[in-house]
Amino acid sequence: MAFYPLQIAGLVLGFFGMVGTLATTLLPQWRVSAFIGSNIIVFERVWEGLWMNCVRQAKDKLQCKVYDSLLALPPALEAARALMCVAVALSVIALLVGICGMKKIQCIGSERRAKAYLVGISGVLFILTGIFVLFPVCWMANDIIRDFYNPAVHVGQKRELGASLFVGWATTAVLIVGGGLLCGFCCCNRKKPRHRYLAPGRRVPHARNPRRTVTGLSRTSTSYV
Repeated sequence: MAFYPLQIAGLVLGFFGMVGTLATTLLPQWRVSAFIGSNIIVFERVWEGLWMNCVRQAKDKLQCKVYDSLLALPPALEAARALMCVAVALSVIALLVGICGMKKIQCIGSERRAKAYLVGISGVLFILTGIFVLFPVCWMANDIIRDFYNPAVHVGQKRELGASLFVGWATTAVLIVGGGLLCGFCCCNRKKPRHRYLAPGRRVPHARNPRRTVTGLSRTSTSYV
């Protein structure tokens, strides 16, 4: 395949996107404590994630605690959890489908068109994964920024954007680019021209000049007369 490197690049980006999706889901640094005002103890860092919150004080180890109740969580956090879990599942499925569509994998046979369709499906799934990651990350960032500039929120409750949000944005870009490469590979293979070759020994006879044939027959007939 002439576009095989395009498929390899798309799968590599998809793999990194899957790893980034897992990291974004598991890391607790979605919301971090903001060091503003005089009521904040600057020697204490608070991290809040989708599954746990962590507190780190000066010269002490990091202490994390998983959320006790699922129903007691805010609706935004519950929605972010669900979307990120769906994103992780989609990224794994997309990677497996893309691997099945590789040239040297014989799990579905060696038909080129079927493999191109599998690669296209993998690209679409990677793009959907990027969208599923983008929604909760932007939603959480919007809530953090809104509360940060809200004067009604106490200074001790204000938070800043954590590292997980930036990892999520980078992961979204990698997933969309990787999915676009795989979709482009599928389209290029579908539009690739096919040349038909005749079987050996079966050649199309060339049309001869009818005038020469008629003239040759007339000459033969007159020669016997």
